Amino acid sequence: MKPQTLKGFRDFLPVMAKKRQFVIQTLRSVFESYGFEPLETPTLEYEEILTGKYGDEGDKLMYRFEDNGGRRVALRYDQTVPLARVIAEYQNEISLPFKRYQIQSVFRADKPQKGRYREFLQCDIDTIGSDKNSADAEIIAIATNAFEKLGFKNFKILLNDRSTFSNIPQRAITIIDKLKKIGAENVKIELEKAGFDPQILDKIQNTLPSESLDLTIKVATRMGIDREKLQFSPTLARGLDYYTGTIIEVESPDYPAGSLGGGGRYDNLIGMFSNQDFPAVGFSFGFDRIIEAMTELNLFPDDLNKTKVLVTIFDLEHADKSAEIASFLRAENINTELWLNPETKMEKQLKYADKKAIPFVLVLGPKEVEKNVLMLKNMNTREQEEASIEEIIDKIKN
Repeated sequence: MKPQTLKGFRDFLPVMAKKRQFVIQTLRSVFESYGFEPLETPTLEYEEILTGKYGDEGDKLMYRFEDNGGRRVALRYDQTVPLARVIAEYQNEISLPFKRYQIQSVFRADKPQKGRYREFLQCDIDTIGSDKNSADAEIIAIATNAFEKLGFKNFKILLNDRSTFSNIPQRAITIIDKLKKIGAENVKIELEKAGFDPQILDKIQNTLPSESLDLTIKVATRMGIDREKLQFSPTLARGLDYYTGTIIEVESPDYPAGSLGGGGRYDNLIGMFSNQDFPAVGFSFGFDRIIEAMTELNLFPDDLNKTKVLVTIFDLEHADKSAEIASFLRAENINTELWLNPETKMEKQLKYADKKAIPFVLVLGPKEVEKNVLMLKNMNTREQEEASIEEIIDKIKN
């Protein structure tokens, strides 16, 4: 048996897992600061809940099978359809507007390639049950605040309105959406080849923000968002098959690989399982791209390692005392790892701390016991000093 992951699936070793947890915790704190609450849905849904909701391509990429009870089931393909199912199933228990965030894996039987996986984390925020511009503005504010908290400084919130493309055929919009990739001249050539007036592009580029979008932007600025970060982009055309109003996308010139997230208003989607429509607006963070961008831009803090100190064991005679010190440090809310083998040479214990980037090491041997002190070694500066446990706690915390 060859030990390996399935194609399109990934393991996350501690270095990467810590980065992921840092982003998740940062985003969660921002979401909750705006009153958004967590929602979790099952990994498996009845097949009929998911099929037919994403088009033919979605049905092809969905993991579907029969379980041991003979039920047709499918793995979660996204988080919007399960959200719609939740709204329909619990509509008498949910208070509207329903503000939720959801951070869970989704599964797609796609062809694995760079940046495309069969299991990946989606991180969504949505407000269900409000058609007010303030709901759109709040989503924009949360997205802006979240990227700022993650350390991004040079980014733009691109905004458009579905109404910008009124009376323009879907095929023409799809061509216009290639503007950033192929440039204006090539877009006009493709429009003409497809039988459209190439001047459609100029018409859209010269469009002013709709009255609704203009109001949304004003409300967002009243919520404390820097107007300079909000940019009207009349050719922004993502998700036109379901967006009904505001369209949102986040880009950073420091990370040209693609957008870092996007969303918008979709008033006709959440009601798919009930007899009524529920106005909705949301945003999805491009989790993997955010991790990649933050790594490239050195935005992760240096102290991602939560373990602050390794308490070594000098020998078997001093093992109990080392364990006692480790417990004392944990009681002071200092994340502490205790070496477990009293027969290990000190050199190996120090190398272990170095490899795991643990910033401090505590040594307790006969000399330290005699003086009633501990030896504290700073693994970054290689300096070491004798100090009391109280002094050491103060140094590690500060």
